[in-house]
Amino acid sequence: MTYKELDFFFPVMVLFYGALMTFVLNSPRLMRIAEERFPQELLQQMNMHRTLGVFCLVIGALWSLQNMWLI
Repeated sequence: MTYKELDFFFPVMVLFYGALMTFVLNSPRLMRIAEERFPQELLQQMNMHRTLGVFCLVIGALWSLQNMWLI
């Protein structure tokens, strides 16, 4: 994998992480399951990633659009 290919796929990975974390943390059903099954420390750590998920979603989307626009 060359640097050019990595530079193309990395923003998509950031976007995917942001979309996945935002979806999971804002889904009431998934959060209810997590509250039942996860230890409190893991649940707290996951909730602390809420801001990071939204940030990655926005930055990944803008960065991916920029890469598609410049191609």
